[in-house]
Amino acid sequence: MPRQRKGYNASYHTFFSVFRLVGKHFSLAISYPLPPEGSRLVGQPVTIAVPQNNTQPLESFAARYGQGLSNMLEANPGVDVFLPQSGSTLVVPQQLILPDTVREGIVVNVAEMRLYYYPAGTNTVEVLPIGIGQAGRETPRNWVTAVERKQDGPVWVPTANTRREYAKEGKTLPAMVPAGPDNPMGLYAIYIGRLYAIHGTNANFGIGLRVSQGCIRLRNDDIKYLFDHVPVGTRVQIIDRPVKFSVEPDGSRWLEVHEPLSRNRAEFESDKKVPLPVTPVLRTFIKGDDVDTSRVNEVLERRSGMPVNISAGRPGL
Repeated sequence: MPRQRKGYNASYHTFFSVFRLVGKHFSLAISYPLPPEGSRLVGQPVTIAVPQNNTQPLESFAARYGQGLSNMLEANPGVDVFLPQSGSTLVVPQQLILPDTVREGIVVNVAEMRLYYYPAGTNTVEVLPIGIGQAGRETPRNWVTAVERKQDGPVWVPTANTRREYAKEGKTLPAMVPAGPDNPMGLYAIYIGRLYAIHGTNANFGIGLRVSQGCIRLRNDDIKYLFDHVPVGTRVQIIDRPVKFSVEPDGSRWLEVHEPLSRNRAEFESDKKVPLPVTPVLRTFIKGDDVDTSRVNEVLERRSGMPVNISAGRPGL
């Protein structure tokens, strides 16, 4: 059971994992009860053991526990992405701070490569890992739109720019890719606005990476779930917030930092860390007598993608 913090009802900070069977594949959706007013911290981190004689890549563990590859890499620096060491442990970052925005419809935070779905009338939030647009083909940010339509068996029509990019690599794309197992949009698509979609994939990797032409990519079981449950007209908000923070009802201060998305090709190809956006609100939050400054600096440098208690005199995670 998750630990109960002083002044909290533990039931609000537990999470329950819901297995869904779609076709022949299991998918693990993580559904969190919404915390009470004034709280945004949900879930608990999980530690798992890599089995002896492991033959599975990190993507296999990420999919099994409802995470994207970037989430697992942030939480487990130095892990072998192709073959995690047998007998080692992996941290699954299932604790998080909800984005500081309305709890309605779909909220996509491209910086952490997660999609938050707030089903109407349920008092829960479902969190799904996503893949987003490549550098130069970015997924839109700071955008509020809505679900325009849904398509079972979408057809992919590559843009002229996409066909040119493929041609540079010696590949010829057809004007239209019909629905089916070879379609990179997968078997289901939820169209947002007029030019973008939330869709599946025809590959078994890319979730938690910048791989698409600008659309939002999900594992096939996850898009099937959204397709079945998200109504046309649902509000969709896309944000870009690598730093999330919260003052919880008991006064504790929590900080969650992700690696920001590169802003240009030079940053994308550089070995240096992308600078964090430090807003006046964040600057105020991380200063004061009730904050452990050294821990703040560690969190900003480490960028683990997991919430850390930065309150002075309080234990961290």
